[in-house]
Amino acid sequence: MRTLVLNAGYEPLAVVTFRRGLLLVLAGKASILAEDDEPVPCSGGPLPRPSVILLHRYIKVPYRGAAHVTRRGVLRRDGHQCGYCGRHASTVDHVHPRSLGGAETWENLVACCLACNHAKGNKTLRQLGWKLRVKPMPPRGPQWYITELERPAPQWHAFLGSTAA
Repeated sequence: MRTLVLNAGYEPLAVVTFRRGLLLVLAGKASILAEDDEPVPCSGGPLPRPSVILLHRYIKVPYRGAAHVTRRGVLRRDGHQCGYCGRHASTVDHVHPRSLGGAETWENLVACCLACNHAKGNKTLRQLGWKLRVKPMPPRGPQWYITELERPAPQWHAFLGSTAA
């Protein structure tokens, strides 16, 4: 069981165990915004099991550089949709092939379905006459530094907006 911790400004800060989340609530440092169906049994009566909590004080997050490029991150950024045809994507493709000097950057990688990846092979988009559906960009926002947001709980979607894949 995991708990999403939101900073006082409602941006995602971390994902912790429900026990840690409950301790933050009981200590008066946070309040529960969403809870799971199963309460936590306690000698004084059942307590709500927090799914999303909001900190009362703002925590300043230190500056973080760009998110590291990973296969999972590219698929998540593109919503598991092929950058060429829009079907379900399970692989990653270099827009400008590595053998022709293409780099491992957010701007050069797109999610790709198996059929398009096989058809594209080692060719450029100009050689094939293809176009990208969306220009690949580096992801933004604090949610890209929290790896547990790759599989968000259903209760979290309302608090993450369109940032959860």
